[in-house]
Amino acid sequence: MKEHLEEVQAQAEHWRPEEVLRWAYANFEDDIAMASGFGAEGLVLMDIAWHVHRNFRVFTLDTEFLFPETYDLIDCVENRYGIKIERVFSSLTPEEQEQMHGQALWARDPDLCCNLRKVEPLRNKLKDLRAWVTAIRRDQTAARGSAQKIEWDTKFQLVKVNPIADWTSEMVWSYIRKHQVPYNSLHDRSYPSIGCTHCTRPTQAGEDARAGRWPGFNKTECGLHVPEPQVPARVRIEYRVPWEEN
Repeated sequence: MKEHLEEVQAQAEHWRPEEVLRWAYANFEDDIAMASGFGAEGLVLMDIAWHVHRNFRVFTLDTEFLFPETYDLIDCVENRYGIKIERVFSSLTPEEQEQMHGQALWARDPDLCCNLRKVEPLRNKLKDLRAWVTAIRRDQTAARGSAQKIEWDTKFQLVKVNPIADWTSEMVWSYIRKHQVPYNSLHDRSYPSIGCTHCTRPTQAGEDARAGRWPGFNKTECGLHVPEPQVPARVRIEYRVPWEEN
């Protein structure tokens, strides 16, 4: 049965994360992967995915500037779930980036640094997929406020699946405590949002959860989840809802 993607979107808004993931894995099989920066939301989503589809694929954008605690967490996740995290790198090493753009690019032009080390590597990775899974939530930033659980990604031209888009931070941490999900120890040291070492600081009482990202700049997104301005063409995909097959 063929339906327009927007019709699937309407249904998915009433689905639990498990149901969204079942739909995604049933329809895209080996052509879907989860992207994770190993924040609290990402760890929750991996735990849910492990119960839905044991062979789920995960990749991370390794900027080569991540915290030691983040690298330790990646090792922990691989051991816990018996999976291998694919590490996606920039085409430029940190040394090559410095030669081309000067020292500490992140301190002068963080948008360009993010584009080189995250956006373009992701673009190259997604060329091999038909869909990707993210752990973004609508209340994290203004750019994510309109995210749907299943949507067409105009920036990267494939289906984007956001199973916990409607969750709150409280729901995320409640799940972590209930299921004893591992998380980055920096969260216990006032780092609610964790990125690269150069562009992340702990937040102060009363600050927004993403105030510690790119301090000194009017920037809250690395660019991965900022939609393109143009209106996408209507997309048709063939799908099935696995729990309604019998």
